[in-house]
Amino acid sequence: MHIKRTIERIPGGMMLVPLLLGALCKTFYPEAGGYFGSFTNGLISGTVPILAVWFFCMGATISLKATGTVLRKSGNLVIVKALVAWGATVLAAHFLPIGGVEKGLFAGFSALAICAAMDMTNGGLYAAVMQQYGSKEEAGAFVLMSVESGPLVSMFVLGSAGVATFEPQIFVGAILPFLIGFALGNLDPELKEFFGKAVQTLIPFFGFALGNGIDLHVIASTGLSGLLLGLLVIIVTGIPLMIADKFIGGGNGTAGIAASSTAGAAVANPMIIASMVPALAPAAASATALVATSCLVTAILVPILTGLWAGRMKKNQPTLAMPEIVPPTTAERPPIVPAE
Repeated sequence: MHIKRTIERIPGGMMLVPLLLGALCKTFYPEAGGYFGSFTNGLISGTVPILAVWFFCMGATISLKATGTVLRKSGNLVIVKALVAWGATVLAAHFLPIGGVEKGLFAGFSALAICAAMDMTNGGLYAAVMQQYGSKEEAGAFVLMSVESGPLVSMFVLGSAGVATFEPQIFVGAILPFLIGFALGNLDPELKEFFGKAVQTLIPFFGFALGNGIDLHVIASTGLSGLLLGLLVIIVTGIPLMIADKFIGGGNGTAGIAASSTAGAAVANPMIIASMVPALAPAAASATALVATSCLVTAILVPILTGLWAGRMKKNQPTLAMPEIVPPTTAERPPIVPAE
């Protein structure tokens, strides 16, 4: 049986399939963790410790050795994505209730959901797409995008937008595992390789634990809203990213579209942040469902849109015409000199 291969055919499958299994467990057997206890309960309810280890290992994979082109591309896209997410979060905080919209087309929409969906790019998706449609340096720009992984950027955005207040030590605690992993990975290449192997392995585990915080009835009520959020992420972040890529990054806008996705890791942020800020807890479950749907929607649409835009740019790119070779006329031909 090719279970892994089948799961990987689904965009973000290694995250979304375990998340769905966890949601099924939460919906039909909500007391399973308490009933089995021990290690089974740890897998079901251990979102924070599993994510802490994943965040540490992710930090170990980030290298200081990157070219100026890669850093320019990465920094440009990361900063613009964060600024756009901040602006959208400020608007959401002004117009939406802190606990989220309860019904209607925008059911589940909240500042927490919008921030989590918009401030993190799916780095793996970006690298794969740009490997096909961009340059090697553009594909390598996903390196700095990995810094977005985890709740830190979301915490900065929510804090600066006035949605939540975080004590300084909370910020330190959120990034400390990442920084320790980052330091060890750069001090010792063998540790970088050792911890880096765990990054992909841990994804299904925290996906399952996250799913155990979602009731499928919530997803049913926010399914259309999740689709709408995914489209908004592409439009609202994609257009500024395209402009920034063209006028700051020196590209043609392709990298901007490729970065207009929702990261799979963003699904964890609403629950993590809500555990730090109890006022956001009412919005956490629906925000998680919305972000999960947005992740799937953008994972499907972003590669298609990137390919269409790259094809258009290639078609419009001027090509150097080959000089036409005209055979000389009889009058232009050199005279034939008879051999002596």
